[in-house]
Amino acid sequence: MNICVFLSAADLHERYTGPAREFAGLLAKGGHTLVWGGSDAGLMKVVADAAQAAGGRLLGVSVDFLSHKARPDTDEMVVTKDLAERKAQMLARADAIVVMVGGTGTLDEATEILELKKHGLHTKPVVLLNTAGFYDGLKQQFRRMDEEGFLPLPLTDLVFFAEDGVSALAYLEEVAGIR
Repeated sequence: MNICVFLSAADLHERYTGPAREFAGLLAKGGHTLVWGGSDAGLMKVVADAAQAAGGRLLGVSVDFLSHKARPDTDEMVVTKDLAERKAQMLARADAIVVMVGGTGTLDEATEILELKKHGLHTKPVVLLNTAGFYDGLKQQFRRMDEEGFLPLPLTDLVFFAEDGVSALAYLEEVAGIR
């Protein structure tokens, strides 16, 4: 399975890099391909390093203005003209999506995917990996949207909140029925 991971390219604290490294290792050991933003910096590098070290396949999707930061030793690297095309390529090449910790770019990617899913334009499973409670506030907001009728689908049909990499991968493999 190709698992798209949206996440930060920033250098982050071990409370984020450790669980990201663990998830990437599990992903690779499970025989899955990492589809990610292609960067060889920060948390993106941590995830790519861990997946590659565990024997996983790397499929990077970079963007032209960041191509100088692209990882050189991937199995496949695609360079797109802009961020919108990058997101579209990542989604097209993925069987499932995991959103890890990140900033505004990661939040943009997560909300666009959920909006597409809400309208039936995207049916792949989506997991928000809530490392160190990073997405607790967003989870609370989504629950409120669900309870107050802002979502046309139940929240559980849109996204699964996983507290760790083991439960994220288990959801994708078992609950979502993807191998």
